[in-house]
Amino acid sequence: MKDTAPLHHFYIAEEQSIYLLKHDDAQKLKQWLRLCEKQLARLGYRQIRFVGKGVYGFVFAGRHPTEGEQVFKFSRITLPVHLQARLEEEAWMLDQVSHPNIPRLIRYQQLKLQGIMVMSLAPGRDLAQLALRCGPLPLTWLAAIARQLAELLRYLRQDLSRPIVHGDIKPSNLVFDPLSQTLSLIDWGSAVFAQQDADGEPIAATGLGVGGEPLHSNARMGDLYFIGADQLAGRPSSPRFDEQGVAGTLYALASGLPSRFGRSVLPAASLGLPKAFADTLDAMLSDDPKVQRQGGDHFIRRLTQGPAWQPPVMAEPSLTPTLPVWVHQFGQGIDTVAYSSRKSFLQQHQGDAPLPSGDIQIDRYYRDYLMGMGDVEKAFVTAVGRLGEFPILGGLALHWHGAGVAIDSSLNLFDPTLKAPFTHAVNNLVKLAQTIPHQGVFKACFFNARDTLHLERETPQQGFVPSQEQRIRFDLSDVPELEDKTRLHSYFEDGQDPDENLRLPEGIMTALAELNTIHHTGCIIFEVLPTHMKLHSYLRLLDPEREAEFRDCLGRILAQVPQIRDQGISGFMKLPYKNTRHFVHRQRHPDHYLMPPRRSLESAGSGRGV
Repeated sequence: MKDTAPLHHFYIAEEQSIYLLKHDDAQKLKQWLRLCEKQLARLGYRQIRFVGKGVYGFVFAGRHPTEGEQVFKFSRITLPVHLQARLEEEAWMLDQVSHPNIPRLIRYQQLKLQGIMVMSLAPGRDLAQLALRCGPLPLTWLAAIARQLAELLRYLRQDLSRPIVHGDIKPSNLVFDPLSQTLSLIDWGSAVFAQQDADGEPIAATGLGVGGEPLHSNARMGDLYFIGADQLAGRPSSPRFDEQGVAGTLYALASGLPSRFGRSVLPAASLGLPKAFADTLDAMLSDDPKVQRQGGDHFIRRLTQGPAWQPPVMAEPSLTPTLPVWVHQFGQGIDTVAYSSRKSFLQQHQGDAPLPSGDIQIDRYYRDYLMGMGDVEKAFVTAVGRLGEFPILGGLALHWHGAGVAIDSSLNLFDPTLKAPFTHAVNNLVKLAQTIPHQGVFKACFFNARDTLHLERETPQQGFVPSQEQRIRFDLSDVPELEDKTRLHSYFEDGQDPDENLRLPEGIMTALAELNTIHHTGCIIFEVLPTHMKLHSYLRLLDPEREAEFRDCLGRILAQVPQIRDQGISGFMKLPYKNTRHFVHRQRHPDHYLMPPRRSLESAGSGRGV
């Protein structure tokens, strides 16, 4: 590998949403990003842009005058040294493969503490972003994506001197160009040489341990939303790992869900897909290892040896949201954050789930909020998170009872072009909620990170003191909206939240109780860390005549903030009124296959199936 480009002296800190960072950290991040762009510009690159971030690094792209567009991946300087070294290992693994669907390595270099990997640019957009704008992908796209994924699996399994496991196949690691329908597999940070072949036999190059025992697994943890049970359990690496990543990815793209977790209650067979494709996906996602392997073998053989699956051209069915969705025209910039509470009931009746340790992605994706949940509960929680990826404000309150689930909601979408995919996301959430068997309450609210107030103190013994300029902002309805006291959803309706641990001063609780008597909607959330406090809110006053009273309550809440001595989080949500929708319980959603017109069936022949 070459190491020639004169990049110098810069690094990037770890990023959250910039609107949730402390002021100093946000300024540092902006400075580091500008420095990266400046350094690339000095080297002659133009059209420089920030592409994204992963667990281990940040990615930029730029156009070179003679070498075309390239991608630059930087390791996070804040990571431990052994994790920073992952970028060089990734570059070495990428250098072992050569395939039209894999962007090539140009060079890797180490400059002081900063590792930099330069690659060719994959055309198109990553499938996670496309799916967010499209909902379930068009069948013609799915056909092209599935075929190219099958070819990649065969290449990694059969065409290399030693089989390689990518280890992290998921929508965000797949770049797709809808015009050329070309797919690219990126991010090789979890790639390893396979220790077993597809039949489970040891590969000679990996050797055996003492006494003929297999060596400890070299597998790395891919994204837990998509990997299979064997990789999650840390078993020896195998090409079957990537089959599971492909299956989870295709299921997510076909369903519009952000993970594979819903497969048992909302199977591929229920998604309106051609039967052959749906049945193959369900086989690959089966809990039975034998069925999994048969499904994977059929998937690769069918799409690499026979004609590609060609779905018939059919009009998209009309889509109606199962919960009310209010669509607004473009307005202020919204960076939505989803906050959910009362999740503990989703963890009841679940056994302890042993997890491998020592990998940074475990903490990032799993332990914080999915530990102890079954797959259906995980699917539901991640579906709530998917709503938060849209520019929305509002909230949800779900009450499970013996016969099903009752849902109150206020969902305000601030981008009309996203109405269809958002409707899909809402309907998916309802379908998953219907399948949760036990009783309890779950709440989620969606606020704008740009409205978060940040307060800081030097030590935990001091109080947080708001600045004179800080205010808890709110929107004002143009005209009064009718109030029905019997239909209000109160801040305190469900009592103390067992999942929240912040005790607020009596003065704040009194002001909140008064605020609760004024007709409004929204949420207010107190997040207190040792030296940093975030006050999140989304508030809309629905009774303009009480504006002064409403403003006074918010002012008294802020004035009492210096009295907070505890640490933790506490949130309060109010819906504008109750418009409860009731949904019956389902153990599993019924099969629903694509039924094309008879002429299409006859003309497609055997080429329709996977």
